[in-house]
Amino acid sequence: MIQRIQSVFLLLLAIAMLSVLFLPIWSKTDPVSQQTLVLTATKLAFANPTPNNAASTNTWAIAALAAASAAVALFEIFQYRNRFSQLKLGALNLLLIISTLGAGFYYSSVGEQMLNIKMIGHFEAGYYLPTLALLLNLLANRFIRRDEQLVRSMDRLR
Repeated sequence: MIQRIQSVFLLLLAIAMLSVLFLPIWSKTDPVSQQTLVLTATKLAFANPTPNNAASTNTWAIAALAAASAAVALFEIFQYRNRFSQLKLGALNLLLIISTLGAGFYYSSVGEQMLNIKMIGHFEAGYYLPTLALLLNLLANRFIRRDEQLVRSMDRLR
């Protein structure tokens, strides 16, 4: 059933992970050369490239993990008849979200080494959305477990 609270949490999780694909994850500006390095879900590149800058780095792993997490969450919504399957998909989604955070952190550390090591880069909204998705996933799993306990208690009363 789509109107259950865990379905709302899973839908918000999918929206958060799809937003990661379009928002910047990390950025760093060098005050001396005024060059800006931006990390998105698909690439790590300079915002205003010059010939002496390094080529952009593909970061498709972040995009693939975020899209897979959103797809698992959407699939999990429609598995409402099998709550045990939903819990397993929730555990898989937990691993995908943590992997997305790890990949974002890894590529931000690569970016730190590409531009003025003394300055620190800044994490943007695209980095914090998987953390929100992680919280939504935990809430959805909690309510799925609560539904399962309710069904089991009703079976005992019969």
